[in-house]
Amino acid sequence: MTFIRACIIAIGALAWIAPSHAETVETAPGVTVTKKTFPAPINEQPFFGFADKTPEQRKADADFLADADKFGSRVAVFHAAIERGWGHLERGDFSEAAKRFNQAWLLAPERSPIYQGFAVIVAARFGDLEYAEELFRIALHQPEPRPTLKADYGRLLLKAKRPVEAKTILEQGVRDAPEFADGWASLGLARLQTGDAAGACAAASEAGKLKLSGQVVSDLVMLKRQAACP
Repeated sequence: MTFIRACIIAIGALAWIAPSHAETVETAPGVTVTKKTFPAPINEQPFFGFADKTPEQRKADADFLADADKFGSRVAVFHAAIERGWGHLERGDFSEAAKRFNQAWLLAPERSPIYQGFAVIVAARFGDLEYAEELFRIALHQPEPRPTLKADYGRLLLKAKRPVEAKTILEQGVRDAPEFADGWASLGLARLQTGDAAGACAAASEAGKLKLSGQVVSDLVMLKRQAACP
């Protein structure tokens, strides 16, 4: 059999193979996400890794919800879980953050901050920028978004080397969260990467007036040097 004939046969065989589609799962009424798992315990993965839980795990979930009801308001417990999750994120503790976001998902699975939190974890801990973007896009359309949502999403787009898109989102992000230094620093980088050095320096100046994380400090040093800020 000649090489060309073998290629023709192989192409013909491939034509009979139906295109594959990623499996999706409904995580809240009307909300579907791609089913993805990561190398971590299930309570440290988004949506518990979509695992089939044991009877003991299902009972633990039911007991948690019952305790929330006894507290008087699932919404109040949801907000407490979300804030604890973001506190862990700010300290770089992705494992504990994911556990708190999973608790929040049990309580109010439709809320935007869950998807934003999972997106940050998926990008930072597991390096899956594509899946993180999927979750950010969902977060944009869910109720009660955090003011920092677009700033975080824009930073992801910068990591994905899409500065034009990032700049558009980040311009909105600093309006939503003007006191969030990370958003201003990311906007400065996006402006610099799209040819606006003066605008980059202006954003760096705004960031410098605010409380800075360790990451923002290093970003600003690089930004000011590359943009030749005064």
